[in-house]
Amino acid sequence: MPRTSIAVLSAATIVAALALSGCSSHDESKPAPNPVAPQSSAAATAPSDPGAALPAPEALADVLYRLADPAVKGSDKLALVESTTPDDAATIDRFAAALRDGGFTPLTVTASDIRWSDRQPSDALATVNVTTSNPANPGLFTFPMEFRPHDGGWQLSRETADMLLVFGNARTEANGPSPSPTAPTPTP
Repeated sequence: MPRTSIAVLSAATIVAALALSGCSSHDESKPAPNPVAPQSSAAATAPSDPGAALPAPEALADVLYRLADPAVKGSDKLALVESTTPDDAATIDRFAAALRDGGFTPLTVTASDIRWSDRQPSDALATVNVTTSNPANPGLFTFPMEFRPHDGGWQLSRETADMLLVFGNARTEANGPSPSPTAPTPTP
């Protein structure tokens, strides 16, 4: 499968989630799946710096706004995702273009339920709601995401980015064809 198809497939996954959530009835009694490892206690471990503050919701939303902005080159977005390489810029470009071309922009992003991770004490976990305000494709997509501190700001963890952007499959394609493309499996 060509690299372009994988990026489009990644964006299509989010697009499909937005479209399905806009068209289906919501059963509030059923919890949403949690691809980021659940917290083992109500209060997660704080980072090693006891004075560190949780990130502002706007700081985390800004990371996603910039990732989804097709006007910004992928090479200028590499610092928004943990452990990216210059080869990832094209995947990020295709992701933003697919959201735009699929009619799912403009987006509204909100982050809530922000807490420290118990797996990576300096990381923050948040419930992120992405809503499209395009009347042709209304929808809501809710996804738990993990963010890491980076150069005085925040970036999407590689694990979360892999689930959203399917970086792993794009890298496999660069090294040769894979037997069949698969979406990342959420961590139970």
